[in-house]
Amino acid sequence: MTARTTPPSPHHPLFARLYTKVFAPALDKAGVAEHRRTLLAGLAGEVIEIGAGNGLNFAHYPPGVKRVLAVEPEPHLRDLAERSARTAPVDVTVTGGIAEQLPFVDASFDAAVACLTLCSVADPHAVLGELHRVLRPGGQLRFFEHVRADSPGLRRVQRVVDATFWPLLVGGCHTGRDTLTTITDAGFTVTSVEKFMFPQTRLPAPAATHILGTAERPRPGDTP
Repeated sequence: MTARTTPPSPHHPLFARLYTKVFAPALDKAGVAEHRRTLLAGLAGEVIEIGAGNGLNFAHYPPGVKRVLAVEPEPHLRDLAERSARTAPVDVTVTGGIAEQLPFVDASFDAAVACLTLCSVADPHAVLGELHRVLRPGGQLRFFEHVRADSPGLRRVQRVVDATFWPLLVGGCHTGRDTLTTITDAGFTVTSVEKFMFPQTRLPAPAATHILGTAERPRPGDTP
């Protein structure tokens, strides 16, 4: 039997503080709240959110959600998320842990949320496999992520920045991951997806190409 290795715990104290003071306010100014609301609209039941950060999604969960289990490995961001949970419109429990090894039994949740986090996990394939495992058959995965660009020129830029300074500067983030393929490779069926540039700027940034959509864990007997 092959021993299961544990990915390194993603503690980025400098980035955590830069995110809360610089990046998050800039995203808010660019209008990210509307994408968060779209991402979470219509959710219900028991929900797991990975990489919850400082809890910016919590205010947008709809009343049909019974409980949110929010996983955040970075201590500073987790502390801020716990504060945000106190004023959330639904029941939110914040916990530590890494998304590659979720401490929950199979088929525990009705829905899963990945919001601007699959770019920075150590092993996105393992993370999507874990989310597939803990979702009930027919459960939804909601995703809002920046991904690999469509144009060859911007892809070249992504490869360069990912191989040099970007992951060190932005908390382990990678700009050019093919996240949609990783979602389907994990066994999910994508039911809706929108691709767009965000934020809208004259010159697109390496992390400007985004996808927002829904996938499902198939039920037994579902046809591919």
